Amino acid sequence: QLQLVESGGGLVQPGGSLRLSCAASGYTMDFYTIGWFRQAPGKEREGVSCISGSDGSTYYADSVKGRFTISRDNAENTVYLQMNSLKPEDTGVYYCGSDWRYPIVQNMCASFKGPWGQGTQVTVSS
Repeated sequence: QLQLVESGGGLVQPGGSLRLSCAASGYTMDFYTIGWFRQAPGKEREGVSCISGSDGSTYYADSVKGRFTISRDNAENTVYLQMNSLKPEDTGVYYCGSDWRYPIVQNMCASFKGPWGQGTQVTVSS
């Protein structure tokens, strides 16, 4: 079972950038699909972006397409989420999750229900 720790959140102005990191330990993440999820105040958690462990395919929610980029460095056992052109509606707690049972990345982003770590807070505000 992978243990995941999120980091890299913070306060940023609209239009700014942040890079989130999801560091894994306990096992190699090579064969796991990894996803980034976020929960805004008063809203349900949603899948933002997911990346396959088998072929590196990616999925992005429509709301972040063209602005966010997910990548993985298996040697570092880390997945990154580069977030550019941030908007106030991107504010929330960002979590990463892993599961080997979702080879299709879209399904991971749509269906994964945890477990969750502590997350990292992203606040986009002027």
